[in-house]
Amino acid sequence: MGVIVEAAQTLPFMASARLVAVRRAWALPQRDAERLAAYARAPNPTTRLLLLSEESLAAGRERRTGHWLLGAVPAAATVALPVREGRTLEGWLRQRAAAEGLTVSEDAAHLLLEWVGDDPARLLGEVRKAALAAGPEARGLGVREVSAVVGEQRLAEVFDLTRAVGRRDVGAALRTLDRLLVTEEPMRLLALLTGETRTAWSIAALRARGQTTEQIARTLRRPPGVVEAVARAAGALPAAGLARRLRRCWEVEDRLKSGGAARAEMTALVTELCAER
Repeated sequence: MGVIVEAAQTLPFMASARLVAVRRAWALPQRDAERLAAYARAPNPTTRLLLLSEESLAAGRERRTGHWLLGAVPAAATVALPVREGRTLEGWLRQRAAAEGLTVSEDAAHLLLEWVGDDPARLLGEVRKAALAAGPEARGLGVREVSAVVGEQRLAEVFDLTRAVGRRDVGAALRTLDRLLVTEEPMRLLALLTGETRTAWSIAALRARGQTTEQIARTLRRPPGVVEAVARAAGALPAAGLARRLRRCWEVEDRLKSGGAARAEMTALVTELCAER
């Protein structure tokens, strides 16, 4: 938050105003509430500070109470944008595609919403990709054309998350997580991360006992190449450190089952998994 407030307090250069846009504002830590509230009470008149949140900050199914940002920012400065959902969004997508000369079937539009989520820009982008893959002569896009492109990409992105965590590339991991949470169940993603962490811990523990790669592969029923790849990704992190990661995954599982905010819990977990050494 310090960086954000400093940017907001900086005077514009060769312009009458300065725009400071903050994406994923829902992830800002509550410890910064007072600092943001102090700025909101006396903002820089030459700055337009825009805090963007792709998920609702109000109390509801995703969170038990309203987000702290709602108390730090004046109510008059909070704008809840209307969103298209369900059949309304499906109809918009088909109309928008038709304006580009593409016919999207009702079933294909429904499948796109199920797999891609409710982001209009991403939905239209997937329609265009499906059209390119189908070829220049294709004007009608059905379930087969959509599945051929979107289904393959969806599966690849799930494994992109575990690979980014393995590389400890927190930026790529969080970007991938952000996309996946639009369409995937948080518990499914958590199960994937937990499984990979458990495998890494098992490999480290078996190696500490002197077992070879081939012996570990037979024990875990995984190919030797996979065992080597997982071991390389874990690096020098000892079995005790991997055990801490595994316990952290179990803690997040308990919190999600108790109604915790899925996006916030998963974001914190992925950040910790990428940071720990």
